[in-house]
Amino acid sequence: MPTRRLTLTGLAAVALLGVLGAGPVTSGVAQPAAAPAPPRRIISLVPALTEMLYAIGAGPQVVAVSSFDTYPPEVAQLPRVGALLDPDVERMMSLTPDLVAIYGTQTDLKRQLARAAIPVFDYRHGGLADVFVTIRALGQRTGHGARASEVAGRIEQRIAAIRQRTSGQVRPRVLLVFGREIGSLRNIYASGGRGFLHDMLTAAGGVNALADIQREAVQATTELVLTRAPDVILEIHEDKAWTAATTAETIAIWGRLAAVPAVKDGRVHVLAGEGLVVPGPRVADAIERVARALHPETAR
Repeated sequence: MPTRRLTLTGLAAVALLGVLGAGPVTSGVAQPAAAPAPPRRIISLVPALTEMLYAIGAGPQVVAVSSFDTYPPEVAQLPRVGALLDPDVERMMSLTPDLVAIYGTQTDLKRQLARAAIPVFDYRHGGLADVFVTIRALGQRTGHGARASEVAGRIEQRIAAIRQRTSGQVRPRVLLVFGREIGSLRNIYASGGRGFLHDMLTAAGGVNALADIQREAVQATTELVLTRAPDVILEIHEDKAWTAATTAETIAIWGRLAAVPAVKDGRVHVLAGEGLVVPGPRVADAIERVARALHPETAR
């Protein structure tokens, strides 16, 4: 049967930001490189970075995006150049970019771009804090440092306000599910105790029921769910077409685990829509939605 599995950007694996650009070596000592000129023609293979580029004012510099980019709406008019597993190098070269934003795991692509003397912005997923590091680094690299700092600061302030608002509440133990076999409780994928989704859940005032499993994704059996006995089951979907009927079906499926406190107490929630799982500028909106599901009494 088909499965609904999420990866964190279109989504793939999660790690930490790195930006290419070690300086020249003289007498065995690395010297800092001069700051590169802001790029005029940027290609982004990372949806989260595409959103960041537009948020910091670098949208007019973007000339192509990945196959999975859908936001902001302006990207619909741009050429597509593949993604994590299938980058179209020939198409990229034809667009004469002076900066390509790629995943850190795309080592072959990195070598090809280096041979063509095309600089890259080397992106690696991380936790929630890395979103702000990435926004600021991208701003510095693209000539929008001040705007990027403002954007990152506003998001940080919003998240701090959510943390403050929920700080006095009882923190429920939450199973955060981002993938499941359609129509069943098989192939359940949930957030472990590390990574972006775990950090989002914590910021929203929840305790991860799988926090002790130090992985970003845990394939959870129904036996594990019963053993962990979460107070809340929160299932998230990056799906614009999700309906009230689909939500009702999802809640009914979890009803098969009637012994779980979340099911007994009617605390199975479904959140659907774009931006919920993208570690980018809309992260505060996503955390707000999670916080309202966990702590409706604090909703504004």
